[in-house]
Amino acid sequence: MFGYMSVKEAAEKWEISERQVQKLCAVGRIYGVERFANSWVIPTDESKPTRTAKSKPGPKPKRRNEE
Repeated sequence: MFGYMSVKEAAEKWEISERQVQKLCAVGRIYGVERFANSWVIPTDESKPTRTAKSKPGPKPKRRNEE
């Protein structure tokens, strides 16, 4: 299809695994993605989604026997 790339093409372009691209499509992290039969189609002008930090890692919790 014109203007779209496959999961495999996106994985090569963004240098990540095909499975990771599929997961990004499934959770809606890629804008304009559509499901076509059993595969995803991704707009060719779409860039790799950036990672978002959910929260800052805090100090490691102490165990009961540690002080």
